[in-house]
Amino acid sequence: MQYKRTYRSFLPGLMVLVFTSSSLFAEEKGLEKLQDITVEATRVEKSLYDIPASVGAVTKEDIQYGRQQLGIDEALNKVPGIFMQNRYNFNQDLSISIRGFGIADFGIRGLKVYVDGIPNTLPDGQSGIDNVDIGSIQRMEVIRGPSSALYGTAAGGVLNIYTEDGPVAAPFVEGNAQYGSYDFVRGQVKAGGQINNLNYFASVQGLNYEGYREQSKVERYLFNSKFRYDFDNSSDLTLTVNLLDKPIADDPGSLNAADYSEDRRQVFERNLDFDSGEEAEQQQFGLKYRKKFNENHETIARNYYVFRNFDAKLPFGPQAFPGASGGQIALDRFFTGGGLQHIYTDTLFDRNNRLTVGFDVDSQMDERKNYDNNLGDRGDLIFDQDEDVFNWGVYLQNELDITDAVQLSFGLRYDEVEFEFQDRFLSDGDQSGTRTFDEVSPSVGLLWKATPGLNLYATISTSFETPTTSEFATPDGSGGLNPNLDAQTATNYELGIKGLLPGRTSYQVSVFTIDVEDEITIVGENPNGNDFFENAGQSTRQGMEAGLTFRPMQGLDVTLNYTYSDFRYDSFVSSLGADFSGNTIPGHPEQFGYAEIAYFHPNGSYAVFDTQYVDQITVDTANTAETKDYIVSNIRFGRSFYYGDTEIHPYVGINNLFDRKYVGNVRVNAPGSRFFEPAPELNAFAGLTVRFQ
Repeated sequence: MQYKRTYRSFLPGLMVLVFTSSSLFAEEKGLEKLQDITVEATRVEKSLYDIPASVGAVTKEDIQYGRQQLGIDEALNKVPGIFMQNRYNFNQDLSISIRGFGIADFGIRGLKVYVDGIPNTLPDGQSGIDNVDIGSIQRMEVIRGPSSALYGTAAGGVLNIYTEDGPVAAPFVEGNAQYGSYDFVRGQVKAGGQINNLNYFASVQGLNYEGYREQSKVERYLFNSKFRYDFDNSSDLTLTVNLLDKPIADDPGSLNAADYSEDRRQVFERNLDFDSGEEAEQQQFGLKYRKKFNENHETIARNYYVFRNFDAKLPFGPQAFPGASGGQIALDRFFTGGGLQHIYTDTLFDRNNRLTVGFDVDSQMDERKNYDNNLGDRGDLIFDQDEDVFNWGVYLQNELDITDAVQLSFGLRYDEVEFEFQDRFLSDGDQSGTRTFDEVSPSVGLLWKATPGLNLYATISTSFETPTTSEFATPDGSGGLNPNLDAQTATNYELGIKGLLPGRTSYQVSVFTIDVEDEITIVGENPNGNDFFENAGQSTRQGMEAGLTFRPMQGLDVTLNYTYSDFRYDSFVSSLGADFSGNTIPGHPEQFGYAEIAYFHPNGSYAVFDTQYVDQITVDTANTAETKDYIVSNIRFGRSFYYGDTEIHPYVGINNLFDRKYVGNVRVNAPGSRFFEPAPELNAFAGLTVRFQ
């Protein structure tokens, strides 16, 4: 009955949107058409409207133009179905959730993230984007829903990020400087061009930001570059180099309801006492080779190497409470891997057919040491462990045109993930151990091009997700791997319509239900202060996602989207004896929506106003509390001036225009009921870009 009530609640809105879209099918003479969008969501280039899945994309203009560029959520809010929090805490990274997958205390889990074809997701399923240079992103693509048939483990959704290439026509040099509230300073220089067969692009940027709250400072420097050498028209080799230096990323901590009401800008006292924060360095090198043999055969190979050093101070230690230990983490990581993919395009039964086959191999080697945190100083070594994760997978996908209007897609992937923990701190015994997970992930999709502006699709897709290395923490705080924690699986059933209409109008609507088995869920905190997890029995995610973009008049673009979610535990009795069956899965709002109105004048001036509505968010598995809903609005405006080959672009932005007080991030199941991280009140920034072409 719950299933029927859920869909009845958004069925009227779905019917209205479909009716509105269908009324626009009539040809509108003289209006500029919205360009088709080509994406690589299926690991091959294809029109966004010809993929039997929920796929969204944003371009360079959405990402960079007049933006503060603190987080990729500034642009991705235009895509329905993706919910993001925590833009202002650089210690924990941006929180990204797609259909309830991805919620984590630190970083991103449950989603695959790629930058220029190189994974930012570890074999254990944890992703980070602190090394992503927003000021050099060309476009971003989002696949919403389980996608393990193509991308392997931790694929509740996929985020593909592509950085800029150098312009072929003429080289450029561009400088950008920004200043804003809370001592925000950001500077960037980038350049690119083409020399004979070599295309090049490089960017360097620095960020210094004190933050809205005490103990929120971040200092970060990024270098990002891409070099592509074209051997001929059929083959090329791309080298990417990405460097991160983040010497400071403080953590102010979350607040309970009383402290949040008393003083939103205060720091959690223990975070200040123990100097909570992190510092990180990372070097990433990637190679991608493409060879097109003829009209039928194309091969793509990739290889990458990532080195990361990470030190963190957590808000606990021997001085926190009797018996406490730990609180400082030192992690040295080497992450490497590669893959090979072959695309064969021909006919099958006299119909167009494309077969993609490939394999991925990834290896993660972590040296993890924990020390006592003596009020910010490093104390005794209390934990020393090598954590290795090895993942390999093989996959195939086939796309067959059954008729000129109907396409059948199906995929299959096999993955194996091995965890090996080697305990090197033996004074408390040997907690070494291994765990191996394997899974076959199928998918099938059907697309019908009913009319030139109306595509309907149905798809069944699956996902397979292992615990991350940190989620293997045992309830009693001893080392090793929690032997009772299993991988989770999910099956996504989805129906949708989407299309591109005359008059620069595009739309998409999807409804889905996802059955999840053995959902990995946080339960509590062990004596060492680390979260520990267990598997919920069964859970169900149901929802609708809708988006509409149109141009009512020349120069004026309107974007609207709406997402409805009903995510619940069907059966879940924790090891502590609590029955959470029927409860809402925390960390995700039931409804959220976004609207943007952008006006661009022929003289180069522009103004963009956007507003986001976020419903209440349940903060814990027991459903004892929730945040208040909120509406937050922003505006930015500027103008480009041209003097020969030089463009000068000043701009100004105001965030939280109406000075709303809202929760910018929810820490699910946080100890002490400290669920709430406040977002900044009204704040502003200004920038100047100078580009020499």
